[in-house]
Amino acid sequence: MESTGRRGRARGLVPLLAVALVAGASAAAARAGTAPGARDSGKSVASADPGCLLSQPGSSIKHVIYLQFDNVHLTRDNPNVPSDLEQMPNLLNFITGNGTMDANHHTPLIAHTGNDILTSITGMYGSNHGQPISNSFRYYTPTGVTNSAASFAYWTDGVADSSTPTPTDTAPEMVTRAGKNTPAPWVAYTRAGCDFGAVSTANTILENTKIDIPKVFGPNSAEAAELAANPNLAFTDFVGIGVHCAKDSKLCAGSPNAKPDLLPDEPGSYTGYQGLFGAKYTNPAISPSGPVTQVDGTTPIVDSAGNPGFPGFDGMTAANSLGYVAQMQEAGVPVTYAYISDAHDNHSTVSAYGPGEAGYVAALKSYDTAFGQFFARLAKDGINKSNTMFVVTSDENDHFVGGKPSPANCDGVTIPCTYSQIGEVNANIKGLLATQQNNTTPFGVHADSAPNYYINGNPAQDDPTTRSFEKAVAAVTATNPYTGTTGPIVNYLADQTEMNILHMVTGDPLRTPTVTEFADPDYFVFSGAANCNSPCVQAQAAFAWNHGDFSPDINTTWLGLVGPGIKHLGVTKAVWSDHTDIRPTMMALLGLSDDYAYDGVPLIGFLNPRALPQSVRTALPLYEALAAAYKQLNASVGQFAAATLKRATAAIESTSPGDATYLQTDAALAALGQERDAIAAQMNQLINGQFFDDGGFSAYSHAALAPHGIQGTGHNSIPALISSATTLLGKA
Repeated sequence: MESTGRRGRARGLVPLLAVALVAGASAAAARAGTAPGARDSGKSVASADPGCLLSQPGSSIKHVIYLQFDNVHLTRDNPNVPSDLEQMPNLLNFITGNGTMDANHHTPLIAHTGNDILTSITGMYGSNHGQPISNSFRYYTPTGVTNSAASFAYWTDGVADSSTPTPTDTAPEMVTRAGKNTPAPWVAYTRAGCDFGAVSTANTILENTKIDIPKVFGPNSAEAAELAANPNLAFTDFVGIGVHCAKDSKLCAGSPNAKPDLLPDEPGSYTGYQGLFGAKYTNPAISPSGPVTQVDGTTPIVDSAGNPGFPGFDGMTAANSLGYVAQMQEAGVPVTYAYISDAHDNHSTVSAYGPGEAGYVAALKSYDTAFGQFFARLAKDGINKSNTMFVVTSDENDHFVGGKPSPANCDGVTIPCTYSQIGEVNANIKGLLATQQNNTTPFGVHADSAPNYYINGNPAQDDPTTRSFEKAVAAVTATNPYTGTTGPIVNYLADQTEMNILHMVTGDPLRTPTVTEFADPDYFVFSGAANCNSPCVQAQAAFAWNHGDFSPDINTTWLGLVGPGIKHLGVTKAVWSDHTDIRPTMMALLGLSDDYAYDGVPLIGFLNPRALPQSVRTALPLYEALAAAYKQLNASVGQFAAATLKRATAAIESTSPGDATYLQTDAALAALGQERDAIAAQMNQLINGQFFDDGGFSAYSHAALAPHGIQGTGHNSIPALISSATTLLGKA
């Protein structure tokens, strides 16, 4: 994954097959669900475990393959250069030829790898899973100042502050609104008798050796001794790869190295389960005859020193991640979740590529090759669109920060692009505040293109210190080295009231920022010296793809769905969705449920009618309209959020006598937020209750048992709820 605290851009959707990037035979093979030259044996090498109950009645799903990229784009960053997915036709054509490519899919806020992946795999916004501010966050200590903590930590870890063995914030890293550890995303699968393979997916595997190894294996264990003697090898051996086993799992039963899979806060309890933690113990279980290889089946997956095992998060290329996924599936692990690192950074030199640069194009070519090999390998195993749910998405889009390419007509594929200027614009906010606004208020900041400020002492949002600081931040200007224009760095500001509307306030008040800035996405805002003796504003070539921000080119991404029960729509913008909708859509198709309420809803418009409950089928247009209204009302980057963010920004920047404009607007937004939450909860329950009543276990139990929906209101309530949502959108 990205380095802690790092951060994306895509322009309008270009017709995806406008460039002849793939031969007709390859495109036809992708539409058929196989790769060129592959033959479907019809018999799965990875025969499904009869104890794994994935499918609802009438469905043929036996495998789940979930893949999430870091910053891979469907749309073009340069109109002449084919997009990332256009340069990966083996994947693009597999999705568009066999299922649905949702080009109207969106991120939560802030739009970073940690929050985006965790939102996608839980179906909850950061306010409910605990990591809205990522890939790091800050928390207040008893002294009134803040410490920094990483967003990437194993699911049951406490606050991941590497500066101290005993963080003063005792809340779980993954924390619910009630202050409990967030329910884990593998539980629905393992309770159904299915092993869950985790390949570098955020917080589902061990992340930090110093914290996780003593906790999982014991402080006096051989694994802890290895950590002390050779930390790099311990990282390779124990981080990044794992399997969460079902109770009757042969994989864990056959391994002497399986350890208890502890989830002490899991609703409904979670006892008697085991897991394999790290490649050192996972690899022999899934590949007893030799090393785990890249997806080509021949090249061992190794770290930089040549040791077999986890190659690091940046090393999880398509070849490596897909190799692990294929090996796990072949070993009888029917559910696999995997992360694939970005292609637009040169991780060996810590520098960024621009669109169409030779290194970028070469990386995407290698990814395309890997996907061709992946689909061919799975087809030989009998794992294909007829029996497998494929879910593929990206954490977020990016905003490219750089000059114009040379030559001007370069397309990257036939004419390489080069860039004389490239790199985000770094802005030292502490120096700019001191020199431009004479404001030296002490604060901590989560550096970002969406920086989060924590004023020392944690003053209230209407405190004069807070208000002076916010207005000073809003007034800071900079000269953009790419455009030569001088103007504000701030695009939007969100105080705590607005952050709550945006689903950015968690159950741990110590990690709530004073204020969040959504900057011009060219900028990366950090805190340096309280002066500008060194330039406070300058381009930084190491990073050129910004994200985190509230900006359409960052917040609009894509979702690919293939498998039984999924419509074949190709590329579509018909349904407005976001990352919270992925989990409930998957669970609805699988006939599974979680023991918590989702923030998202099943994507009804992408599901075949036979995959829908009878109650939804009989009133399909109403439910589709209800879901569409719900998303615009509740989503972090929906219409309601966009409108309130603009109002909050104007109020925060206001200078009326007695701060009357700010206080009145803040009170109005707080009331609107409460009204939104009440209406959204009813809409959510009415939709999800049709899918997830399972006789007592689901968070939606009995919601669908009344003859006409919740509390007997039924279908007649849907127009009223849509009307209420529309009225509230107008008020915002």
